[in-house]
Amino acid sequence: MDIRSWLLRYLAVAVAFGMASATKLSSLGGEIALAQPSLLAPQERTSELEASLFVQDPHLEGGKKGIQVIWIPQPIQRYCLGKTPKECSTIDYCIRTTNKHASMCQGLSVDTTRLPAYPPDVPPRRVLSIVYFLPIQTAKGFDSLAQFFENAPKGSLDHLSRSARIRARIKLTRSADDDQFDVLEVLAVPSL
Repeated sequence: MDIRSWLLRYLAVAVAFGMASATKLSSLGGEIALAQPSLLAPQERTSELEASLFVQDPHLEGGKKGIQVIWIPQPIQRYCLGKTPKECSTIDYCIRTTNKHASMCQGLSVDTTRLPAYPPDVPPRRVLSIVYFLPIQTAKGFDSLAQFFENAPKGSLDHLSRSARIRARIKLTRSADDDQFDVLEVLAVPSL
């Protein structure tokens, strides 16, 4: 059986059993409808929105270069400014945990026992980050993000700062117990 026959049978079975959704792709001015396997569990919801994301240098090993984009829940952004991504993630964890007296929650610059839990409708529900490896050819606007990253002064992307935030269109996937996101388009980068 050749690959084309197999693919057509797979798509027919997927559509018949409700495991696929139609996706429209633009090709040379026309539209093509493709069946695409649905990767969403029944409890997952996706939405597109604009968000401010922090840009950091992940300091990858082996000489690899990448750009880390971090989405921080609005209620803790002010506590994370000037901190490393790891310190911000620890603050986030200590706000969300039921054991606020865990050893990792002691000695923080913020008393997380006095901070309220995040409102249930706040996206994201925790600090989320993605590392994009250079060169980035993922979506529209990533070239301006890469240029910002390359031209940033050494060390300026090691701590979270308002001057190192981008505006992006993202896809948020919410499930019963977690959030995920992906950058669809970089809308604006800071000027240096």
